[in-house]
Amino acid sequence: MKKFLKGLAALILLLLIAGFLYVQLIAVPGQDAKMNPVTDHAPYPVSETAQALHNQLYIADLHADNLLWRRDSTKRQSRGHVDLPRLRDGGVELQVFSAVTKSPRGLNFDGNDADAPDDITLLAKAQLWPLRTWNSIYERAAYQAQRLQKIEANPNNKLVIIRRASDLNQTDDILAGLLLTEGAHPLEGKIENIKRLYDEGYRAMGLQHFFDNELGGSLHGRSQAGLTDFGRQAVLEMRRQGIIIDVAHSSRQTVRDVLALTPDPIFISHGGTISHCPRTANRNLPDDILLEIAARGGIIGIGYFDGAICDISPKGIAKAIIDAVKLLGEDAVALGSDFDGTVTTSLDTSELAAITHELLALGMTEDTIRKVMGENARRFFAENLPQ
Repeated sequence: MKKFLKGLAALILLLLIAGFLYVQLIAVPGQDAKMNPVTDHAPYPVSETAQALHNQLYIADLHADNLLWRRDSTKRQSRGHVDLPRLRDGGVELQVFSAVTKSPRGLNFDGNDADAPDDITLLAKAQLWPLRTWNSIYERAAYQAQRLQKIEANPNNKLVIIRRASDLNQTDDILAGLLLTEGAHPLEGKIENIKRLYDEGYRAMGLQHFFDNELGGSLHGRSQAGLTDFGRQAVLEMRRQGIIIDVAHSSRQTVRDVLALTPDPIFISHGGTISHCPRTANRNLPDDILLEIAARGGIIGIGYFDGAICDISPKGIAKAIIDAVKLLGEDAVALGSDFDGTVTTSLDTSELAAITHELLALGMTEDTIRKVMGENARRFFAENLPQ
């Protein structure tokens, strides 16, 4: 009997080890690859003229979620959309890294309950994030910032986290990274957490994600409400600290309340225009709000995903950018990929020259291409980051 029990215990231990290894080596990477695919495609056409122009551009992307996934971002990966080698292949000099900290099951554009099952709790456990992150939304934001800090700490990685406007002035071989929270629920209802996140390196904060939170209504929440009293307090404190506000997932009323509360420019890190793609009304803000953001000196990042634009091909992205420029002006439009944001894209960040090619082919001038591919974003952050 003792031998049997020992053998049974050994078998159970082996099964547990095998299950653990399966989850870590197969299931987690497989889920990442499944949730962040690139459509199969032949190499996209890039003319010599377009490539020569692309090589001269300052390129900035306002939104990527790769800090969420358990990958070594310093090495080229075979899954997902973003890592340092592919960013450099694409000519990117400024990348906004967004921290996703809570995400309701389903990610429904049409409506989500704030208390719906949270996929990030499962992901944090499956990816063996520190125990402190399992039950704390704040700690998830802090942990993702610390992941980027570790990359920055190794000079071989040639990455600098942007903390003030002067940090934007880097040599061509240094990648600038700017930290953004996807929604302000990491505050956990505590105004003092704004300073704690600022100290971790965050210089931009989204107010909502896919659900209503303590600050107010989400574009995809149930209430469609505006800012709460805590939300008003938080917005004013963010601006006092020098944190820029992103309203990519905020309800229409929340955005109107922010515009009425503060004269400071705000931005949309990833989205599109309803006038270009009418079926995106449950994901994008109305044109009149976008026009007010632009008139205030803000910028709108055009996403590469279905839901933000109607056609996710390089030509479709270029058409969405061109229509946004026609609506908002050439100084208010930027790139906002949403790479690694549980989206399907037609290209990864190494292939951005295909967008430059299509913008040229569709008749956009070189000066305007320079602006939308990165100069607008660089100017916006230079004017609105702490000096």
